[in-house]
Parts: sequence; structure tokens; C-alpha cells
Amino acid sequence: MLLAVDVGNTNVVFALFEGSNLRARWRIATDPRRTGDEYAVWLMQLLQIEELSRQDITGMIVSSVVPRTRHNLTVLAQKYFGVEPLFAGEGAAEYKIEIDVDEPRSLGADRAVNAIAAHANHEGDLIVIDFGTATTFDVVDFNGAYKGGIICPGINLSLDALVNNTAKLPRIAIDEPHSDSVIGRNTEDQMLIGVFWGYVAMMEGLIARLRAEIGRPAKVIATGGLAVLFDEHTDIFDAVDGDLTLQGLAMIAARAGVS
Repeated sequence: MLLAVDVGNTNVVFALFEGSNLRARWRIATDPRRTGDEYAVWLMQLLQIEELSRQDITGMIVSSVVPRTRHNLTVLAQKYFGVEPLFAGEGAAEYKIEIDVDEPRSLGADRAVNAIAAHANHEGDLIVIDFGTATTFDVVDFNGAYKGGIICPGINLSLDALVNNTAKLPRIAIDEPHSDSVIGRNTEDQMLIGVFWGYVAMMEGLIARLRAEIGRPAKVIATGGLAVLFDEHTDIFDAVDGDLTLQGLAMIAARAGVS
């Protein structure tokens, strides 16, 4: 089985693939200080719940935007699974797509992997929105080339900045508003309206501008934890795929002969 690891700024997602089938998925907070041994203790327990063992893992691929996690994940792969990990964008795990931007090497691994999976799953020009610590908009043309995009503060990051830089505003949870009204009757409702509906308006406005600049019909593919929540309150998404990054990693690994 393939162990795919998506390292984000907030969470690390581990996923087990049996062929192209996603068998299990687990999430842990990102901590660059977490050792390979600590990852192993946590993972072994989860594998046991799935009635699996570490011998069932025959390959590992990593997409990471946190360089300091690399060494410890390499230790995990070598010491506990007896495999050399692939790192997305390197060696046998090269993206093999055109990255048509000013500084191709600066493109985050997760965004390149999303582009690969989105192009494999959908036809035509695409706009991929990934809701993470940052919210990214990525443009992929009909040939699968990455053409550029947009980086915005994630909604939780925006809320943290609002709360941490004001004296009296309370901390609230991101949730769907109680109604479609944008006139809040108390502080908490006004904050939720500002963050939630403000974010929806931002997405709708940017998507309209991106489509106008692309000049051709473009499908919008959403991924990330909050995609489902926003999908219920806007019609801009053509598809929602929460596992897009993991699917892309599995595709790259299969292409490299690792499973």
C-alpha cells in the first residue's frame, strides 16, 4: 500500500491507498519538531485499528510546504517502513507539467499536485480553489499547464487577525450563518457575517475576474476542509473534491512505479 503524506502549515494528512482506492485518512497538527519516532507511535496505533501493519506499507510519497518536516518524515519512512520516500516535484516524482510562471521553483508542492489531479479528473480550463491556512486560486489550462494564481489569507487566519488585533471582539467559530441576512443584530453575528459572507463575496469576485481574464469557459474545482461548507452558500463551484491533493500524490507515485 502507498502512504501519501500532505504536509500543510496547519495539519499533516496521512492517507493509505490500495491501488487507486483511498483506504484510510488521518490528520495530525503540523509540528516541525515532531520526530519520526513520534509519527510512528501515532501511525502504528491507527494502522492497528484498520487491521493493518507497517509491513503493508510498500511506498511513501510526500507533498510538503514545511521544509523542516522533511528529515523526520524521511526517518519515518526508512526506519519504520523500510522505504525511501518520494518527495513531490523531485526525482522520480517530478511533476511533468508545464509551470508557466516567472519562478516555477517557488510553486508550492500542494498547488502543483492539485493541478495534476484536477487536470486528470476534469476537462478544459480549470480554476482550483484550495481552502487551507491560505486560500489559493490556481489556473490550469486545457493542456494541464499551470498558468499562475492567487494567494489569500485563509478564513481562519483572517478571523485570528481580527480577534488578536482588537481589544473587545470575542473569538467565534467559523460556521454557516443563521440566515442570509447581512445585517447583524449583535457583535458575534456581525463578525460571522463579515468573515463568512465577506469571504464568499471575495471568492465570487475573484472567480469572475479570473474567468474574464482566461477568456474561455473554466470549471471551478474546490478542495480543502471548508469547501463543503462554502458550497452550500454559493454556486461558483463546479465540483468539490476534498481529497484532490492526496489523489494527485497517488497519481505521481503510480507514474513513478511506487504503490
